Amino acid sequence: MNNNIPSKILPPSFRETRPELRLKPRWGILKPLFDKGFALTVLTVFSPVFLIVAAAIKLDSPGPIFFCQPRFGKDGRVIKVTKFRTMHHVVTDIGGKRQAVRNDARVTRLGAFLRRSCLDEIPQFWDVLCGRLSVVGPRPHPLEMEIENQRADLAIPNYHDRHRVRPGITGLAQVRGNCGPIETLEKGRARVAFDTEYIDKISFKTDIQIILATFGAVVFQNKTY
Repeated sequence: MNNNIPSKILPPSFRETRPELRLKPRWGILKPLFDKGFALTVLTVFSPVFLIVAAAIKLDSPGPIFFCQPRFGKDGRVIKVTKFRTMHHVVTDIGGKRQAVRNDARVTRLGAFLRRSCLDEIPQFWDVLCGRLSVVGPRPHPLEMEIENQRADLAIPNYHDRHRVRPGITGLAQVRGNCGPIETLEKGRARVAFDTEYIDKISFKTDIQIILATFGAVVFQNKTY
């Protein structure tokens, strides 16, 4: 992967075809405050779990506790997304070209459990506190992610429309069942459609509904490998 990653990699035509989204004034102010308050609450409540998982990762396999990966952020800026490490460190794919699959040999024993339970996502609430992520929004994708041997951002029409808002830990696509790895371009196009649908109806009510639905999605339809 090229280490000289530009800070912004949207195509020049993006702002011409889809100008920057402007939230309703009240929600535009409250959403960042809500995100930070929610994230702080989660990190406080789950702090014992956080420490237990961190210790378990160190005992389970050599390597760092956290996996920090560059991904697409708002307006196409490259952001750092933090997760608990779930793969063997020597085979970690920082560019995210190859998505994880069922029974992926790169995933550690503990990592498989963390991914199924979504506990590997807890450190992303720190990213919310830092302003890189929202609680609800389009899931951020790795820069080099491929679908059917094609770069996702190049193969899917209007792919960067999903970057008009800050990406989130959960989103409309996830609670509608379009979660986990994107195996086909058809699923990729559907993911983008869900993300743009969320952006078009973004509101406090929508965010609360998605947060509540996420709990059920994690328990009953988790498709993360």
